[in-house]
Amino acid sequence: MPSAAVLLSWYDRHRRRLPWRETADPYRIWLSEIMLQQTTVTAVAPYYENFLTCFPNVQALAAAPVEAVMRAWAGLGYYARARNLHACAQAVAARGEFPRTLAELEALPGIGTYTSSAIAAIAFAAPVVPVDGNVERVVARLFAIEDPLPAAKAAIRTAGQSLRSADRPGDFAQALFDLGATICTPIAPACGICPWARDCAGQKQGIAEELPRKVRRKQRPLRHGAHFWLMDRSERILLRRRPPRGLLGGMTELPGTPWRAERWPEAEALAHAPMPAPWRPAGEVRHGFTHFELHLALYAATVPSIEADGFLRPAADLHDEALPSLMRKCVAACIDRASTNASSSRRKPGSSPLATAPESALPFESS
Repeated sequence: MPSAAVLLSWYDRHRRRLPWRETADPYRIWLSEIMLQQTTVTAVAPYYENFLTCFPNVQALAAAPVEAVMRAWAGLGYYARARNLHACAQAVAARGEFPRTLAELEALPGIGTYTSSAIAAIAFAAPVVPVDGNVERVVARLFAIEDPLPAAKAAIRTAGQSLRSADRPGDFAQALFDLGATICTPIAPACGICPWARDCAGQKQGIAEELPRKVRRKQRPLRHGAHFWLMDRSERILLRRRPPRGLLGGMTELPGTPWRAERWPEAEALAHAPMPAPWRPAGEVRHGFTHFELHLALYAATVPSIEADGFLRPAADLHDEALPSLMRKCVAACIDRASTNASSSRRKPGSSPLATAPESALPFESS
């Protein structure tokens, strides 16, 4: 059996310095674990710090309006996490503190088997092993579990629990995370410097890099849509809120068509425009979701005043809105097209460019 002491000794020398590892506060540990689901450490770090500035404790998060939570989360993706985060904070605040048992933790909104184990081990020193994607890979290789995922998950979880450390369960969990993230990587694992190389059945059999095996995924279907950038003379943009449930639930977006398998001919797309206007093509955006690819056609127009369903926000203030990454791409594309048209109009008097907002006022991420 691999030695927990050996792994912990390696961890003490090589651990990654991450802001959520400098505390035993269950609120901060819970927050980091929710943010890190399906998101990289590099992407999470600035969001984590900003979120704590906005909501320093679970009571502050519980008392905040959900719209403020969504704004702070915008750009992290998988937005059901943010809604569950808010609901969970309210449940914890109502009971006065985070529960300590796995069953009570898992009963909270948005907390599953992995997250409850991570909070219990790291915040409360419970002798459990949280099994995330990194740990799944380590365990599959360590025990040479060859059944493909997802069928192998139960066997991996059982084997993972045999690795627990009674003395430092929180550090042991973090050590497993780091081992998977930095040594036992998906491609070209660094077996030569792995502290558990001698005990790794996958490495001995020469199949470590092949594990865990996975069932080949089907190609993601393609969907199409159209969205509309509508600006008034005061450089305010028309926005709307998506329904609270479903994909990108509760987030802010530019008005648009439904998303469907067939492309939208321009005339059909413009029938869904928020109001009659001198619409012009403003580029295209492509975006990948977990279960499908999305191609969006963009249209833009400027009108004296906007009479349409939704709400208006100054273009320079859009960075404060709860815009998901997809909509940030759309806004950036419209701004870029408007800037290009404005430059062209200075060279060609008489042309009619789209109205623009200062690019520096819209520091959107590119993906």
